[in-house]
Formats: sequence, C-alpha cells, structure tokens
Amino acid sequence: MKISLRFDTEGIDWLWATDIFRLAPLGTREPRKLKRAFENSTHACFAWNGDLLVGMARALSDDEYQAVVYDLVVLPEYQGQGVGRQIMAAIHRRLSVRTIILYAVPGKESFYQKLGYAKMLTAMARRAEDVDAFRNEGYIE
Repeated sequence: MKISLRFDTEGIDWLWATDIFRLAPLGTREPRKLKRAFENSTHACFAWNGDLLVGMARALSDDEYQAVVYDLVVLPEYQGQGVGRQIMAAIHRRLSVRTIILYAVPGKESFYQKLGYAKMLTAMARRAEDVDAFRNEGYIE
C-alpha cells in the first residue's frame, strides 16, 4: 500500500470526510463546518491511497510558541498500518514551534505517547454546552 500525503483542501469530498469520522469512530461532523475548520487551520494533511481519502489531521499554530493538533482520523481498515503516524510526522515537520498540544480520544493516548507526547497535568477545558457528555466521553473529570 502506497500512501500519498497532500496538504491542500482542493478536491476534498467533505461528505466522505465526515463519513471517515463516523466510521473511525470519532463522532459526527457537518461537511460544511468540517471544510471550514480545515480551511481555517494553519496546516492540514490528507492521506490518500490512490484516489481514496483514508485519513486526515489539522493543526493551528501561532508559528512562534505553540500549536495544537486536531482531528487526526484514519479509516478503520487503514488503522494500525502507519497511516496516522505518517500524517502526524508530516504535521510535525510543518510546525516550527517548541510545544504541540492535542486532544487524544480516550483510550488512544498510547499512540500519541509513542510519538513523544505526554499527559499534561495543568490542562483545562471549557465546554459551552453538553458538559456531562464531555465528561461521560472521558475528556474531563
């Protein structure tokens, strides 16, 4: 399997991209909002197997001090084959900052630990609505 990476949003089928989130499973996204989120990000990376979009991630950065990675997602049949690692390596190469923060889906922390990430002791989160769901999903105490 030869995975190629692209860094622009040209030609992305955003309906299919939302299906990848659903199938992964990483929840639901609206195609219009997902498109806007990726287009408004400082960096985006899309993984392709031929003409098939199989994974993606995005990052926001101030290009001086910090960045945050969001929405790393890979189709289930491509998970465990290095696709997520390739995407993260490409994102890391594009970030010229010292500190990178990310959300890990509960239960997936070990994947990020292998990439050099460590759990933070002082991170806080504020959610405007549905705080109980955020807590029940394992994101906050």
